[in-house]
Amino acid sequence: MEAFAADVPSAKGGGREKRMKNYKMVICYEGTRYDGWQKQTATDQTVQGKLEAVLSRMCGAPVEVQGSGRTDAGVHALAQVANAHMETELSAEQIRDYMNLYLPADISVEQVEPASDRFHSRLNARRKTYCYRIYTGETKPVFERNYVWTVKEPLSVARMQAAADFLLGEHDFKSFCANKRMKKSTVRRIDSLTVRRQGKEIRIAITGNGFLYNMVRIITGTLWEVGSGQREPEEMAKILAKRDRQAAGITAPAQGLTLMEVFY
Repeated sequence: MEAFAADVPSAKGGGREKRMKNYKMVICYEGTRYDGWQKQTATDQTVQGKLEAVLSRMCGAPVEVQGSGRTDAGVHALAQVANAHMETELSAEQIRDYMNLYLPADISVEQVEPASDRFHSRLNARRKTYCYRIYTGETKPVFERNYVWTVKEPLSVARMQAAADFLLGEHDFKSFCANKRMKKSTVRRIDSLTVRRQGKEIRIAITGNGFLYNMVRIITGTLWEVGSGQREPEEMAKILAKRDRQAAGITAPAQGLTLMEVFY
């Protein structure tokens, strides 16, 4: 458990009886300066750690926050979903306001609501949508630099989409997993995968029932190789069949990736 933040006051108070309740939270964060979502002993710069520090001080007791998934260092979230069992007399809105008052400026709690005792943000998640932004403009994206991958090569959206189509449906995505020691199943289902040009950007939107470690970033890096002419779209089928990380393309940088929505 991360140490309580010294400058965050307790909100215990008295008057009404408190009891343990489960709360669902929707959280937005800019991941640039964080070492990912998951709390770590080697650093206090994690999103989970920041949330737990504030909630633990608010409740006057340790609070554990469960997230729908572990975003990597530098990855952002528009609507990460989490839950926590807490003993507090505050209303859901008061919990939200308390958290936003003491959390860093790059983390915002958009919504807090009571949930059933059995609700679990990760185990109950059915689908997730991510968006990856590739900047292709001729000048530097000064104000968007922390949210895009800047590339100089001309990219063919048509070729990238043709390659992306091979990944639709249920497949073994071991070739797109960076965890070499993965012991669990690497079979996942992609429901939609679109590549669209939007102004000076190419945006890749992907929705699926689950994602392996670095999976979206490896898919993006492979699509970039197809779009720049280094691979043919048809190679995607061969990459899937090989079930070998070395068969796929590079891992795209973290800053271009944002978790957009979690479905239950």
